[in-house]
Amino acid sequence: MSNLDEHLQEIIQWHFSPETGTPFWINWAKEAGWDPREKVKTVADLQLFPNFEDDWLRYNQPSIWVPKAFEGRPYSIFETGGTTGMPKQRIGWDDYKHDYEQFSETLNDGDFPRGENWLMIGPTGPRRLRLAIEHLSNVRGGSTYFVDLDPRWVKKVISRGQPEQAKAYMEHVIDQAAMILRHREVSAIFTTPKLLEALSERTSIPGAGVKGVFCGGTEMNPQNVRFVVEEVLEGKVAFKPVYGNTLMGLALSKDMEPEDEYSVCYYPPQPRACLRVIGEDGNEVDYGEWGRVELTTLTKEFFMPRFLERDEAIRSKPWGRYTWDGVAQVRPYRKNQTEVIEGVY
Repeated sequence: MSNLDEHLQEIIQWHFSPETGTPFWINWAKEAGWDPREKVKTVADLQLFPNFEDDWLRYNQPSIWVPKAFEGRPYSIFETGGTTGMPKQRIGWDDYKHDYEQFSETLNDGDFPRGENWLMIGPTGPRRLRLAIEHLSNVRGGSTYFVDLDPRWVKKVISRGQPEQAKAYMEHVIDQAAMILRHREVSAIFTTPKLLEALSERTSIPGAGVKGVFCGGTEMNPQNVRFVVEEVLEGKVAFKPVYGNTLMGLALSKDMEPEDEYSVCYYPPQPRACLRVIGEDGNEVDYGEWGRVELTTLTKEFFMPRFLERDEAIRSKPWGRYTWDGVAQVRPYRKNQTEVIEGVY
């Protein structure tokens, strides 16, 4: 039995047991007429579940997701998605800490020095990301400066055909970030590629003393990555792309090698989450082929089987310390979409 299968069985027992379980899943099992504790033994058995539905996180009260073992323990409420209408909400306690502590262990101390301060340019407010970045910097002995942005507003004005408002808002955000770099010592930055490029037009990022940057939140094809590494960062700053969200946690990128030609491949944080790349028939595609990303999250705080992400990617083979499949060249899922609005995110 694989470590992933053992972990899966533990999580299924946890969420479907009356002693520790989650009200949503215990009720779901009753209505479905079968007990996952008896039937789900391997990752392949996850196919017994339907695809997890967005609306379960939009329209149910958060308390329905509290495992009985955590009853009475205050929780954080994190939002994800929702350019218009009700966003999805996930509750949590310590998952984000575990995710970013593991990420910290992969960082080179020369590129992301311990005991020095960070700058985050991105969504704070109800997003998990703000607490996660601050925890990461704290774990590494530093603190974080924050410049907030509201991606919902940016996407809304772009969809209304008001690009000048989006541009003005981006300039407002970059004004604040550039001011911090002028007046404070910062050795590492988290932001999106578009904001990073805009910041580099105001100031030299390596010239400001930044040694490492990690980016997430939008499509990064090989041309984008090459431009960031060679032009935006002037070939002098370490670049660490990541792929993650409130529902999954953080998928880390493999070290880029010359033969990769700036193609970024990410590996999920197994056994806490696993990804499949599937075709229209719901089956995994072959290595090297494109398909939609399907996410399963497996923690004691949150069980989410077979959620169809809004992304597509190339299925990639295991690599180095990652003995499971990865996803490469992640981009917005294009099928049945006439327009993909990314804004600054």
